[in-house]
Amino acid sequence: MQRPGVVHCWTYEPFRQVVVATGRKRLIMASMTNDVCIVFPAISAVEDGFEVQVVVDASGSPTKDADNAAIMRMRDRGVTITSAYQMIAELVTDWASTEGSAIQHIMFEETLMHLVRA
Repeated sequence: MQRPGVVHCWTYEPFRQVVVATGRKRLIMASMTNDVCIVFPAISAVEDGFEVQVVVDASGSPTKDADNAAIMRMRDRGVTITSAYQMIAELVTDWASTEGSAIQHIMFEETLMHLVRA
């Protein structure tokens, strides 16, 4: 859904209505930046009764201080802060499953292999 320049997507009623219409109360969120794009909608969703996890390493901020400020602000307002690999592990639950094995392979090929070779 394309928004018409609205920074705080939770205040853009068509977006919020689509999320609410799913009937789900647990949200996993990420965005372009932590310090502008996700901090406000994540906090607002918590205030509206959603359980929100923000995958902070799927986003970023222009500076480390800006990132830290956003993370602290979200955490202080009830947002669960997580990382991509934590979220993947939570969703997979079993690396020995067919899905878990496939995801583990992708994680190694796309990320971990490059870190080992560095």
